[in-house]
Amino acid sequence: MRFFAKTAVVLGIAGLLFPAHSFSNDTLILKDIGEYMLTRGRAYENLRYLCKDIGPRLSGGAGAAKAVEATMRMLKEAGADTVYLQPCMVPSWERGPKEEAVVQYGNNRQRLRACLLGMSKGTPDQGITAPVVMVHDFDELRALGADKVKGKIVFINYAMRPELITNGYGDAVRFRSNGPAEAGKLGAVAVMIRSVTHALDTFPHTGSTRYDKDVAPIPAFACSTVDAEWLSALLKKTPDVQLFLKATPKQGPDVLSYNVIGEIKGSRYPDEIVTVGGHLDSWDLGEGAHDDGAGCVQSIDVIGSIKALGLKPQRTIRAVMFMNEENGLNGARAYADSAEARREKHVYAIESDLGAFSPVYITLGGTPTQNARVREWLPLLRQYWVLHMPDGGPGADIGPLRRLGPMVGNMIPYSQRYFDYHHAASDRFEAVHKRELEMGAAALTAMCWLASEWGVGE
Repeated sequence: MRFFAKTAVVLGIAGLLFPAHSFSNDTLILKDIGEYMLTRGRAYENLRYLCKDIGPRLSGGAGAAKAVEATMRMLKEAGADTVYLQPCMVPSWERGPKEEAVVQYGNNRQRLRACLLGMSKGTPDQGITAPVVMVHDFDELRALGADKVKGKIVFINYAMRPELITNGYGDAVRFRSNGPAEAGKLGAVAVMIRSVTHALDTFPHTGSTRYDKDVAPIPAFACSTVDAEWLSALLKKTPDVQLFLKATPKQGPDVLSYNVIGEIKGSRYPDEIVTVGGHLDSWDLGEGAHDDGAGCVQSIDVIGSIKALGLKPQRTIRAVMFMNEENGLNGARAYADSAEARREKHVYAIESDLGAFSPVYITLGGTPTQNARVREWLPLLRQYWVLHMPDGGPGADIGPLRRLGPMVGNMIPYSQRYFDYHHAASDRFEAVHKRELEMGAAALTAMCWLASEWGVGE
């Protein structure tokens, strides 16, 4: 109860900080937006369709193509003034038949719950069998040297560090991204990493890996954290352990795909653009609910709520479903390149790509003057539990647009559970809480509305 009393005081103080007309008018509008999202919003049902009727949406595949058609329809139903496709070339990589990973020790065999990393090279058709050597980081790997690594399968058992509150993923994902190249330099025949997640569960997590152009590519797998714990214990007590791996992915030439874009034309400054978006593609193991169907349907509801409430934004508000965030960012680059070629004036851009959890803060990536100006909106956003606006950069898809000078932002939800689902089969529609998804949609809409009405300064 005391929290709400304090909030009332904060809102009262905010009335002194804002011009009376702007504060009272925006308070009512944002209240209407919130009520619309929680009672009439389409985000949850649109997400259900993306997850259940379409499913995985790996760029270049059939699911992604169906999602392009579906989100075009959703944007039209939301009432966007204009809906169009923006072409981009994307990779064509298919996982192929279910992977095999079997540990062999003595007369025993144990199947691991494992998956191929995205964009990985496959094994020979008959698979690979080789001794396993375990390391915990790159220093241990390099210390072993080629003599002890050549011809072996390297198991990188690096757990996400629990003490890193906000960037534990950034610390751990380097072993997924660079592990195959580092092991390949020493003559390894394959790599198995511990899945990049805090959760101790049985789901392997995929995600892109990279290869060094000067090193022959080797197959790269990830096993679940439960299996990583078991394999680690086995290797500590049993020296003669071998691993059989089999995966036969298909890598084809790049194919044509699209960003999906819908916009409401600004009533006063139509040439000034506010962008909101998420990425439409997902990895192929789950349904891409948190990553990032949520950001897409939230962005569509930014358009839907403003149109349904009869609001007339002063600046153009554009919702973008970016393609190919997971394995290339070609959609993000195509959007920025098009904006530059057309000499568009982008004033503000924000995205949602950290799951469908309740919003907690929104980063501000502008000049000091812009950040200070936008931070004055914070009291208006507290009703959606946006409690802080720290300095910070954009997400991956907005990043390329930054060179054109807009103020950028990233909606950060309470995402301690995000990496339980990230790139895994557990990222399903059922893992999303309807109200949390809708609160995020309301917060995004509020930011787009305020940016459209008041601008962000210079």
